Amino acid sequence: MILEIVTPEATILRTEVNVVTLPGSDGKFQLLNHHAPIVSLLIAGEVKFKGESITIDEQFDNKFTNLKGEYTLPIKSGTVEMKENYVIVLAD
Repeated sequence: MILEIVTPEATILRTEVNVVTLPGSDGKFQLLNHHAPIVSLLIAGEVKFKGESITIDEQFDNKFTNLKGEYTLPIKSGTVEMKENYVIVLAD
């Protein structure tokens, strides 16, 4: 699936991933390939994702932490939408 992360400054990520873990208002949840369509609010926490061929633009690389192939991005709040194997995270 494709993960796109958009902040007020720029689109900081657009890459193929296998799994995304998000801090939802009712707790953490995961999105996997071919997940049912969903829209949800996000709270302060971390967006985590894994994949075989993650590509991060050099100018935004410092925003992410990579620990053993799992990438992490701290957020203050946001919204996520998944539809047709495409995940868009609008994050602060």
